[in-house]
Amino acid sequence: MNHLFVDNLTVIDFAYLDPARGLVGESWIADVVLGGELDDQGMVFDFSNVKRTIKRVIDERVDHRLVIPRGYEGLHWNEDQPHTFRWDLTDGSHITHTSPDEAVVWLSSERVEKPAVAALLEKELKAVLPGNVTTVEINLREDVIEGAYYHYVHGLKKHLGNCQRIAHGHRSPIRIDRNGQRDTGLEKRWADLWEDIYVGTEEDVTRRFVGDDGQHYISFEYEANQGEFALTLPESRVYMLETDTTVELIAAHMADVLKTEFPDDEIRVKAYEGVGKGAIAVR
Repeated sequence: MNHLFVDNLTVIDFAYLDPARGLVGESWIADVVLGGELDDQGMVFDFSNVKRTIKRVIDERVDHRLVIPRGYEGLHWNEDQPHTFRWDLTDGSHITHTSPDEAVVWLSSERVEKPAVAALLEKELKAVLPGNVTTVEINLREDVIEGAYYHYVHGLKKHLGNCQRIAHGHRSPIRIDRNGQRDTGLEKRWADLWEDIYVGTEEDVTRRFVGDDGQHYISFEYEANQGEFALTLPESRVYMLETDTTVELIAAHMADVLKTEFPDDEIRVKAYEGVGKGAIAVR
């Protein structure tokens, strides 16, 4: 058998639900190995078709979606409202979510783990690749980050693409410089503050309330061109912005907060949105 590989084919930015961590923003790099017989061109698969076919399937299936493990016993939904579900957390609180079908992925497992997501993608790819390709192997991995990072989830209702989905996310490093020198202590402070956080905007808040469990909750709702979205989660798992939550505005917010704390210093924030992209704000 012959094999073809493509490393760093794409980055999947998505969110998933965890029993303890709640909503988790994640970024996984996808590597692909195809096995099979050579075709008439002497190839297992034409490299020029890799992005058109393989990357497209991976991106469409998981990227900018919420991945939900169907086997989790704390998952509840009403057959009359199939687009709405509740996720019970181990601390006694819960998360509820409503969205169009294309904003979620249902996983046949109890937890969201790389092998289960890879198996889903491998099955999808086998259905669209030519007959001479007999094996598909997807390797999902995190970016190697030197320094502090955080997992955040958000939704951008004004975005015309898939960022409008109310629960998609990223695993993101952060770099903060004070007067031209890197400040790892400030980086860690923001990473700790934003560990497994939902970054929400006040414009989308429809309700703040205390649930029957005694927990304080916050609800977000909006309509975008893909449909209606709603999300309710414990307020302790939310960081609020007065603005939208684009990475440009996130970097600006962090820089503004730090400038208030250190008014005489030059502050430079390099905030990432997943792998290898983001925004810079200087104050």
